[in-house]
Amino acid sequence: MFTIDITKTPFEQTQADAKIVFVIAKELNHRWIKDKEALELVGFKGESEEAIFFPSNKIIYVGCDSLDADEIRLAASKALETIKKSTVRSLAIGTYTDECPGMNIKALVEGFMLGGYAFTTYKSKKEECKLKTITICLEDYARPDLSMESAEKALRVGKIVAEATNFARDIVNGTPQDITPIALANIAEGLTTIPNVTCKVMDENFLHEQGMNAFLAVNRASVHPPRLIHLTYMPQNPKKRLVYVGKGLTYDSGGLSLKPSEHMVTMKADKSGAAAVMSILKGAAQLELPYEIHAIIGATENMIGGNAFKPDDVLVAKNGKTIEVRNTDAEGRLVLADCLCYAQELKPDVLVDMATLTGACVVALGEYTTGVMGHSSELKHAFLKASSKSGELSGMLPFNKYLKKLIKSSVADISNISSSRYGGAITAGLFLDHFIEEENKQKWLHLDIAGPAYLEKAWGYNPFGASGAGVRANLYWMIEENKETSN
Repeated sequence: MFTIDITKTPFEQTQADAKIVFVIAKELNHRWIKDKEALELVGFKGESEEAIFFPSNKIIYVGCDSLDADEIRLAASKALETIKKSTVRSLAIGTYTDECPGMNIKALVEGFMLGGYAFTTYKSKKEECKLKTITICLEDYARPDLSMESAEKALRVGKIVAEATNFARDIVNGTPQDITPIALANIAEGLTTIPNVTCKVMDENFLHEQGMNAFLAVNRASVHPPRLIHLTYMPQNPKKRLVYVGKGLTYDSGGLSLKPSEHMVTMKADKSGAAAVMSILKGAAQLELPYEIHAIIGATENMIGGNAFKPDDVLVAKNGKTIEVRNTDAEGRLVLADCLCYAQELKPDVLVDMATLTGACVVALGEYTTGVMGHSSELKHAFLKASSKSGELSGMLPFNKYLKKLIKSSVADISNISSSRYGGAITAGLFLDHFIEEENKQKWLHLDIAGPAYLEKAWGYNPFGASGAGVRANLYWMIEENKETSN
């Protein structure tokens, strides 16, 4: 990956193999635009994500609808895509800020790092990234008052947020033969090199002792033993205790309710919730945010075999509730149920679970959007606001008492699937609600990242494969919360 730095040298005096110029709101008369007539001649209109490279004068022009932060991310990503096959080794760009300069510098850095991401682990011939450096010039498109101190701070935050997102992408893109529950635990333990981060890994014996029978049932037919992973970031004098729970299905065949073969492809991504909560903790620790953060991960496979759990089984969860299994492919909620019970023993101020939980959420909100559920309007709106700032798309799905009736069971306390095909994302959230203690209901958010977690076609600054869904949104949420409570 290339490096990114900042200089006070004016944009036009900065030395680089090529320079990037954003065309804002189709305005071709800005002083940095040297090729207005040529751009008009070739039909370049400056539409969002429209880009062209003029090798003769070494300028990449990229259309950008506005100075909105996510437009800046998109434009930065598009610039890199435009010169991907060139021999350009260094780039320079000015800054493009509005009323919040730091936000747009962060966005610029994130756009470059997220758009420049490539997962090549399994390629026998790896394409060499020729680009080595990107220099951001502190000369701005529209304003003269940017300070080096604030710009360097924004650069640092943008790098950490993007690196955390790409860390999650790497984990999710890893294949099931490589990223087993034990391997996932090893990755988590590797984060203890970060100051104030510790990790505990519990095996199946601990799960038995804790009565985490729903979690254990899912693992029953796998040759890879389960792991309960507990990462902790503990700064001095934390403001709050945030507890994240991530679904860590390192592979999901569907179990005896076997998935069709075409639906098994991409099921390595069923660990996206686990990758996200690990990466959120990593980013928060590197940003030195003043929150005590726990990341709880239920890591297992869901496989088939003579000892697999079955439809018609009744499982007893950690909190004593009984669950009728009607579909073994609704396994993630079983793992989360026990992990949420464990997580609440930590007495959280905020409790968030993240999972690629339902295809129904993708049907409801589309492939790009996270489903947000919970009881607290304040919590949901705070998250949605931060998610929007981060560039991640999120939409609220409302709980209601009528849908809750659809997961009643005649033979146990609750069924693991609904009696109706409709509203499946919400009924899955309502299933988890049965495992949230009354005192924690207003502290809990459920994030279904099934849509955006893994992409089979690139979009925006997200390449094919894992997107790192939820990482930026949650880090921005913490950053914004910290700003508000510090004022």
